[in-house]
Amino acid sequence: MRPLLLVLLTGAAFAQGTTPKEKPEDYPVHAQTRSATLGGEFMVHSFSAGEQSYFVKGFLVVEVALYPPKGRMVDTHSGNFILRINGHKQEVLPQPPSVVAAAVAHPEWNSQSRVEGDAGIGPTSVSVGRPRPAEVPGMPIPGQPSAPPQAPRDNPSGLPPRERVKPQQVVLDTALPEGEHRGPVSGFLYFAWAGKASSIKSLELRYEDAVLKLR
Repeated sequence: MRPLLLVLLTGAAFAQGTTPKEKPEDYPVHAQTRSATLGGEFMVHSFSAGEQSYFVKGFLVVEVALYPPKGRMVDTHSGNFILRINGHKQEVLPQPPSVVAAAVAHPEWNSQSRVEGDAGIGPTSVSVGRPRPAEVPGMPIPGQPSAPPQAPRDNPSGLPPRERVKPQQVVLDTALPEGEHRGPVSGFLYFAWAGKASSIKSLELRYEDAVLKLR
């Protein structure tokens, strides 16, 4: 367990975040803070990178983006964000990306933390009732007409498939980067939540002197 956690903690230090949208107004909600303009979007349980998207239970996911004034820097720390659910006085702080990544990598540690992703299975065929002809790689099957080569249905381009990044690595890569940044910066925040998303009637994200009403 220790080697895995060490790797996750090391990876968290090199988070790249997500790609900020062109302007704060491109996010569903935005507000002005003391140091920057803040944009945000409630992702419920989903997080993504490129064409890869995942769904994880046990955490509420919020994408945030900070836009400092031109020529200024913004210092981001996930601990400065606070989530208030259904107006309760108890406020929720973000979980470290390493904790979320470990839960994703080992869902058996917590039954609430289960990750799901899209997957594809290529076509298969089964023949019965007669001996299977001997097949030689690169040669037509005896007794059957040769057919022109076709690209697999799940890979129409015929190009080698891209290697998929493991979801726990996506968590680390796309988390909100910590530290000083010149220019816009964005990434995901993860808040532990064992309840149902449908039970959330109001959701507020606080940062400095601003409040984003996510729901």
